[in-house]
Order: sequence, then C-alpha cells, then structure tokens
Amino acid sequence: MLVPWRPFLDNVDDFDKMFDNFGMKAPVGFSPAVDVYEKGKEIILEMPIPQIKPENVEISIENDILTIQGKMEKKSEVDDKNYYRREVRQGAFFRQIPLPSRVIGEKASANYENGILKISVPKAEEKKGKKIEVKVRKHKEQ
Repeated sequence: MLVPWRPFLDNVDDFDKMFDNFGMKAPVGFSPAVDVYEKGKEIILEMPIPQIKPENVEISIENDILTIQGKMEKKSEVDDKNYYRREVRQGAFFRQIPLPSRVIGEKASANYENGILKISVPKAEEKKGKKIEVKVRKHKEQ
C-alpha cells in the first residue's frame, strides 16, 4: 500500500489543526514581505501588496517603529474548488518594523504604484553628545 508523503505542516489546514490540538487559534491573515533600505537622508520601505486596495491600508510611526496593517477583501463567490494546495492568502495583515535609525515620523509619505507600497521616512538629525569636563578639587593642606 502506498501512502502519500506529507511533510510536517505541508498544508495550511494541518497548521490550523496543530494549533487546535494545543487549544490555540492559528494566526489569522498573512505577512507580506518588506524591503528596508537607506537612500540619502531617508529610510525607504517597499512592500508588494498587489491584491490589496490602498484605501484598506493603515500606516503609522511611533517611537521609530513603523506599523503597517491592512486587509484584502474576499470576493463573495461560491468556493466549490477541490484544492490540492492553497497558498494565495486572504484576510488581514499586520507588520511592525523597527526602523534602523531615528526618523521624523510626521514627515513620512507613502505611494502605491503597480502593486508596490513605497514608504519614505526622513531620518532625524543625529544629536551630538555633550562633552563634560571633569573638574578636580584640590584639598587644602592642614
């Protein structure tokens, strides 16, 4: 008798079942990839999210941590397909990315073009440390 080979967590359903066995809920949604790089005096983040409408995306920056969240609306269609594998994700996503330097979050901008979300955040000026002179007191001789 032949048994099909099924590596651990080969299927999303298996992943859900594993969490159910431990009395936990599987993580909801998906986590899109992100590229972070420096260009001049800005930190640039690029995230491919081609199936998500820009109006369904929220971006915020607090304490030099960028938060991006959004959702992909599922079309209401009858799901009568007998899937062998289902990797196309749907639902919500949430990403928090610590930025590599101090930034001016209030001056950030975001653009969406050809399915790529591009966020530009200006870097904050590095504050110079203050040099503190050590003063030496001389003791009076007795």
